[in-house]
Amino acid sequence: MPPTGLVDEILRKTVHLTSVIIVLIYAYTSKQVVLTFLITYFVIILVIEHFRLEHDMKIPLLNFLFREKEKSHLAGHVFFTIGVIISISVFSEMIACAAILMTTFGDMSAALIGKAFGSTRIYNGKSLEGCAAEFIVDLFIGYVFLGNWFIALIMALTATVVETAVVKIDDNLAIPVFSGFIGQGALILMSLV
Repeated sequence: MPPTGLVDEILRKTVHLTSVIIVLIYAYTSKQVVLTFLITYFVIILVIEHFRLEHDMKIPLLNFLFREKEKSHLAGHVFFTIGVIISISVFSEMIACAAILMTTFGDMSAALIGKAFGSTRIYNGKSLEGCAAEFIVDLFIGYVFLGNWFIALIMALTATVVETAVVKIDDNLAIPVFSGFIGQGALILMSLV
């Protein structure tokens, strides 16, 4: 039987799979449609967060998803939505999609592999095994979306470093913004050469 922490982590991470829906909406519609969808979703979750945090309202079926630090602060999905909105607004479509999915699947693989197999702690309690899993997954995602190993490599490296080193800023916001910024910058520089 898996440890309770691992089961909770798996349940929390499955919620992040909604990022696939966001990428699909973007792929099959337009930037304006996906941003309208995301802003509408963002307003709804802010209203829910208002009642949850300021009126101590319990959200049926979702309460178990909140980490201890999120019980009295904005939850990770709020920061993820902000990161996705920024990514889609600022970066090219493929960079944005790669950054969004790196945030979801890279973070998920780091957490699950780290909790299940992580024995070598390297920084901030993160495991070498989790970091390696994240980097490999992010590199794959980057290459699938961009077809360029260099940009995929620097985006994957950025996402992994941010996930590992950043503690006080929510990684759901930091990963898509930083990895997307680095990827977009590299893409612009390569087009000038």
